[in-house]
Amino acid sequence: MSFNSPVWLLGLLVIPVALVAYRIARRRPNRYAVRYTAVSTLSLAAAAIPDRRRHIPAVLALAAGAALIVALAKPHTTVRVPVQEASVMLVTDHSGSMQANDVQPTRLAAADRAANTFIDQLPSAVRVGAVAFSSSPDGVQAPSTDHQAARQVIDNQVANGATATGDALSLALRLVHQGAKKPPPSAIVLLSDGAANTGQDPITVARQAAAEKVPIYTVALGTPGATISNPADPFGGAVDVSPDPQLMAQIAQTSGGRTFNAQDAGSLGSIYKNLGSQLGTRSVSHEVTASFAVAGMVLLLLAGVTSLRWVARLP
Repeated sequence: MSFNSPVWLLGLLVIPVALVAYRIARRRPNRYAVRYTAVSTLSLAAAAIPDRRRHIPAVLALAAGAALIVALAKPHTTVRVPVQEASVMLVTDHSGSMQANDVQPTRLAAADRAANTFIDQLPSAVRVGAVAFSSSPDGVQAPSTDHQAARQVIDNQVANGATATGDALSLALRLVHQGAKKPPPSAIVLLSDGAANTGQDPITVARQAAAEKVPIYTVALGTPGATISNPADPFGGAVDVSPDPQLMAQIAQTSGGRTFNAQDAGSLGSIYKNLGSQLGTRSVSHEVTASFAVAGMVLLLLAGVTSLRWVARLP
């Protein structure tokens, strides 16, 4: 919670002062001696109102004062609401290294599940597209409110080929605003498990994305030292398919996005779920002054009612 006029909050310092004054007043001895012979009857009458109940009106009055002071400070909170217009491109790597099983059951299967989890978090109004790539982009869906079309591109991937990350990002950047009357808020989510080893430089594309205000969120999938069998020679030595988190971080930083590392299916799913929720909503400032003002007036009314009912005077 934040405040438009926080200086009014200094008024809250009056509350503890008033509380101390109230306690001192309650402890002050009566000025006059009791001139009443029926002491026993007086004791019975006094016992009808428990001592603790006598404090309730004062407590309510102090709470009302605090609420009204906060209302004067004009508080407001930030809430997340679904975006009405946005475009998101999912760019997924299905190069040969995605068959590695260091992420169970395989990198590609875990990536497919996580991408579908990501789409599940997006409001129906968000336009979703997909680019699947290996040696080149080979599965493409322009952004659309038909989320099933993007799911089909993701679900039809097969692990093979090299890693043309720059070409895939360049295509996603061209498509992200396609079909929109005016450029909506947009983002690209890139998942890859290895270094770009063919095609154009992805950092150059990231700079272009930054100029167009399209952040790229990158997820480096896999564990260091992971291997697969040599596709060119099954009897040859294993091929190292460690991820390249440094390149992924550089792409994200250059474009204005964020980078993540996922070394297991659980963390990958969590990252995609959180990203889907983040990109599918926006922050809105909501003023709550009226709520505090109403609460203060209600508390003040209760203080008056309970005081008149229990101690026959206002607090």
